[in-house]
Amino acid sequence: MNKSNSFESSQSLAAAITWNASKQTYYTVLFLVDRDRILEAYKAYAYFRWVDDRLDQATISASERIAFVDRQSTLMERCYSGDWPSQTTVEERMLVDLIQGDREKNSRLQAYIRNLMAVMVFDAHRRDNLISRDELAEYSRLLATAITEALYYFIGHNCNAPHGAASYLAATGAHITHMLRDTLDDAQAGYFNIPRELLESHNITPQDVTSDAYQAWVRSRVRLARLCLKAGKYNVAQAENLRCRIAGFAYIARFESVLDAMERDGYRLRSDYPECKRLENALRMGWSVLSLAYNGGPVRTGKIFHLLPRCSASWCCFC
Repeated sequence: MNKSNSFESSQSLAAAITWNASKQTYYTVLFLVDRDRILEAYKAYAYFRWVDDRLDQATISASERIAFVDRQSTLMERCYSGDWPSQTTVEERMLVDLIQGDREKNSRLQAYIRNLMAVMVFDAHRRDNLISRDELAEYSRLLATAITEALYYFIGHNCNAPHGAASYLAATGAHITHMLRDTLDDAQAGYFNIPRELLESHNITPQDVTSDAYQAWVRSRVRLARLCLKAGKYNVAQAENLRCRIAGFAYIARFESVLDAMERDGYRLRSDYPECKRLENALRMGWSVLSLAYNGGPVRTGKIFHLLPRCSASWCCFC
């Protein structure tokens, strides 16, 4: 396959992977991403969706999983050093295309790629293993950084947008919620989203989600996620681009609805939250999102920071 055909194949594959994996993501990219970055956005999502799906395969061995993610990490480093590979799969070509097209030094796109690749590496190694509190904190930091940088790279990239640690709060809250929501399915697949120290101190296992200790931990994480999302609204409101604010507030609203359900359940986790996907809930969230996007966030970040727990880690809100 020549270079032109390879490029066209990666373009069509990126849109197809995105469509098959998430209709919501597909349409978000189509309608909200900057016109000149739509194809890039599909590639950015599709490449890491492909990597993540490969790592989650039940039939892949631990050694195969590590070898695969090491190949992807090495490919990334080679591209950033200007050593362009001659032999890649059509999926890997999406990563090569993204890096080749990035002309800006230390761009938000590079931050997205590097941080999300680190997330993939961590996931590959953590499967079937308990993780520490610090590892969980770092995992959230990497993921929150990647998602936030992608948002501001792909939507309204020529407009002013928040920078710094506070800008990652919304994605931090979303990731905390995401891990709680997927706890049961993740544990079945060998991914444990609760710190090893807590399990050991209370003599429980990752499957003991109905125990008092586990539900108390869920309660504390829900509270932390709420605080992060609330502070995140203020930061999203500072984005100059309207489409960016809409995307940011919609992202936050999705996870707030999951937190609502967890609170109604008394912090007892379940494997599915179908009520969060109902039409009436979507319409209600849509109205709230548009109101916030046009009028700005409801809270100042400074009023939230003092409520977040303090610790010795570099990101106090990740405990």
